[in-house]
Amino acid sequence: MSIGKTDDSEHAEAETRHTSSAEQRQRQEEEEEEGGGGGGGGGGGGISTTSSSSHTTKTILGFFKNDPENPYNWSRGKKTYVLSTCMTLVLNSTIGSALPSGATQEIREYFDITNPSLLVLPVSIYLIGYVVGPLCFAPLSEYYGRKWIVIGTFVVFTAFHLGCALAPSFSGLIIMRLIVGIGSSTPVSVIGGIYADIYSTPKARGRAVTSFMAATTWGPLIGPIISGFVAPASWRWAFWSGLIIAGATWPFAIFLPETYGPVLLKRRAQKMRKETGNEQIVAPMELEDQSWAQFITVVLTRPVRMFLFEWIVLFSCLYLSVAYAIFYMFFQSYPIIFGGIYGFNAGETGLTFLPIGVGAILAGFVYIWWERYLERARARRPPPAWSQQEEYVRLPIALLGAPLFAISLFWLGWTARPGIHWIVPTLSALPFGIGFLLIFMALINYVVDAYEIFAASAMGAASCSRSIFGVVLPFAARPMYEALGVAWACSLLGFVSVMMGIVPLVFLQYGAKIRENSQWCQELKRKKAEEEAKQRRLEEGQSRQSLQVHGDAEKQV
Repeated sequence: MSIGKTDDSEHAEAETRHTSSAEQRQRQEEEEEEGGGGGGGGGGGGISTTSSSSHTTKTILGFFKNDPENPYNWSRGKKTYVLSTCMTLVLNSTIGSALPSGATQEIREYFDITNPSLLVLPVSIYLIGYVVGPLCFAPLSEYYGRKWIVIGTFVVFTAFHLGCALAPSFSGLIIMRLIVGIGSSTPVSVIGGIYADIYSTPKARGRAVTSFMAATTWGPLIGPIISGFVAPASWRWAFWSGLIIAGATWPFAIFLPETYGPVLLKRRAQKMRKETGNEQIVAPMELEDQSWAQFITVVLTRPVRMFLFEWIVLFSCLYLSVAYAIFYMFFQSYPIIFGGIYGFNAGETGLTFLPIGVGAILAGFVYIWWERYLERARARRPPPAWSQQEEYVRLPIALLGAPLFAISLFWLGWTARPGIHWIVPTLSALPFGIGFLLIFMALINYVVDAYEIFAASAMGAASCSRSIFGVVLPFAARPMYEALGVAWACSLLGFVSVMMGIVPLVFLQYGAKIRENSQWCQELKRKKAEEEAKQRRLEEGQSRQSLQVHGDAEKQV
C-alpha cells in the first residue's frame, strides 16, 4: 500500500479520473497494442492522506499502478467483451432507428394515412428520443456510472419495442417510437465515454471508436432491408424483428461491467469503510458536491454548455449533424429515386443502401492505413514536426472524406435518370459511405481525445445536435425533390457539404490555438498534471517503504 501527503487544495479538488504517470501511459500503450491490459497490482488501491482545516484526516483512495481493477489495466478479453457488447447495443439502437422505413407502404395502408409527411414520423420521432436522451443520460453516466444507465435504458428500449409491435393506432405507434428512441439514445451518447474509460491511448481509443462508427453506419442500413422483406407479411413484423434482436443482446448486456473509474473507486471506498469501520476512507468522487442542485446546474447542463461555448464541440457537431441528416434523408429520397425512376419495391430499395456499408468498411481500412503511416512518421529520427501535432492524429482523414462525401451527392443526382442503368447511381453510395465514416471517425475521435473525461458530455452534445437535424431535414426531402428534381436536390445537398468541409481544415490549422483557449481542455490538462504529480508521490512513498523494509531485513540479519 502506498501513502502520500497532500495539501488542502488537493483535498478540495473533486478529481474523478484514473491516475496515470507518463511511464504508465507508455506501458499501457504497448500493452494495448498487444491486446493486454496490464494486470498486476492488488489490494485496496493507492491511498493518500489529507488533513483538512478541522484536523480530521481523510484517506483518499486511488488506483495502484498496475491495479487490476483500473479499467485501463483490464485484460484483453475483458476489454474485447466490453467493446463487442457496446457495438451490439449500438447496432440495436441504429437498426431500430430505420426499421419503419421499409414498412412505410404497409403502415400507410393499415392506418389509412393520406398525408405523406406523417409517414416520416415513425423514423423522425425516434430521433427526437436521441435528442432528449443524451441531455440526461450522458451526464448521469458521469455521475452514477455507465453500467446501470445503459442497462436501465435498454430495458425501456426492449419493452417499448414490444409496444410498437402491438400498437393499436398510428398515434400509439408514434408514442411508442418516441419512448423507444429515448431508450436507444444511451449507447450512441455514452459509448464514447466507455471507450475513453478502458483505453488510455489515442491509438486504442481510435480503433474502438472506428468499431462504434461502423455500428452506427451499418445499423440504419440493415433496418430497411429487414423491414423491406418482412413487412409484406405484416408491418408489425418490422418491430417484432427489432424485439428479437434486442432479446438476443440481453445475455451479453446484463454482464457488462462498470467502466467508470471514479465510480469504481467510490465502491471500493464503501467496501473498505464497511470492512474497517473507518468512515474517513473516501474516494475522490465523494469529496464533490453531489447535491441535486449541483447535478442540475453543473452536470446536467454540461452538454449544452460545451455545445455553446466550445468551438471544437460546436463546429464538429454542426458538420456531423449535416452529414447525419443527409444520411437519414436517404431513407426518404431513395424510395423516390429507385422506386419512382427504376420501379424498385421496398426490399429492393433497401438493398441499394448496401454500398454505403461497403464504403464504411473501406473507410476502416483507410483509417488503419493512416494510423500506420503516422506511426512510421513518428518513428523517424528526428520525426517531422507535423507528426507531433495533436490535430494530425485524426483530422487528415476528414480532409479525404469531405470531398468524397460531397462528390457522391452530385454523382447520385446527375446519374439517377431513366436512360442510365440503376447500378450507376447505386454505386454513388460507395464514396458516400467512405466519406461519411471518415468524417465521423476523424471528428468524433478528435473530440474524445480533446475532452477525455468529459467525452460522454461532448458526445451527448454531438448526438443531440445531429439528431435534431436528423428529425427536421427528412421532412423537407419529398417537397425538395418534388420542387427541384432529383438532380438539383442532390446538388443542393452537395453544395452544403462542400461548405461544411472547411471545418476539419480550420481545425487542422488552428486547432492547437483553439484548445489553448478552451476552458474544458485546459481543465483537463490541469487535472492530468495534478494526477501525475500525485502518482509520482505515491510511487515515491512506495519506494521509501520498500527501502525501509529492506533496511530492517538487513539489520535483522
